[in-house]
Amino acid sequence: MKLKPILIFSVFLLLSTSVFSQDLTNKWTSLLTKDGRNFDVFIGIPHKSLTSLPGWDKGDGMNTGTPLGLNNDPLHVFSIEMVDGQPVLHISGEIFGGYSTKKEYGNYHLKAEFKWGEKKYEPKLGIKRDNGILYHGKEPHGQFWHVWLRSPEFQVQEGDMGDLFSLAGVGSDVHARLKDSTNKKLGWIYDPAAPSQYFASWGIPGAPVPPSNLSHLKGDFEKPNGEWNVIELYCFGDKAVHVVNGHVVMVVEHLRTVPKDGSPATPLTNGHIQFQSEGAEAYYRNIQITKLDKMPDFK
Repeated sequence: MKLKPILIFSVFLLLSTSVFSQDLTNKWTSLLTKDGRNFDVFIGIPHKSLTSLPGWDKGDGMNTGTPLGLNNDPLHVFSIEMVDGQPVLHISGEIFGGYSTKKEYGNYHLKAEFKWGEKKYEPKLGIKRDNGILYHGKEPHGQFWHVWLRSPEFQVQEGDMGDLFSLAGVGSDVHARLKDSTNKKLGWIYDPAAPSQYFASWGIPGAPVPPSNLSHLKGDFEKPNGEWNVIELYCFGDKAVHVVNGHVVMVVEHLRTVPKDGSPATPLTNGHIQFQSEGAEAYYRNIQITKLDKMPDFK
């Protein structure tokens, strides 16, 4: 008997997501602990402006120089601070890095509180404070700017919290429109009433290059700097929903890997969760996860 492609695809989704959600229950589980036992750290390339780490091969922080690598964090870019008896993840931002769950997860609801610190560093000293939550991350480390996993990104940046970025070989479909139909350079914005648009890290041979990122739903949903924001990520199958302070700001569908050589895409339904260090001091607390049996109806 010959199975239809759509049936094979559906079976793949079912098997892949069930395997990676088996450790979760419908009760909230805290991922953040005093000893950080649920996470690995990967530190990227130190910027040449740093006066510490003498003798290390520094560079532009992204493309030139040598990453510090896995679980080698001599400057404590990521550290756990105990505040009122509860663990808080302090991200210095001094070097680009990732704080990654050791386990892979699928079919889940992630919730965390986030706020900005004061310090900023090169190569992003003179621009917006930047951070992000990468999900469905796939190893090896260092696939994007020699530091981050292949993954979609829930952008956490001043004024842009909830945007979508596609890192190192990820594609998806999002209902979106151009910000200005007369100027494509201004980019795309999520609009649930607009047609579905393809977004990906890169194009495939012989096809137009797609956009790789887009802005969240029009509006200001962030708290002032220094106040705690509530960030939520819902993932079920190959769909994800970004929520900022109770507002649905992005719905991402048909997440998949996009090989550069044009070989067939595969569904992206699970992976590591990675919290970024990207040039700005930041804090996370109450990082919790629970199992999803289905995607909630957000209408």
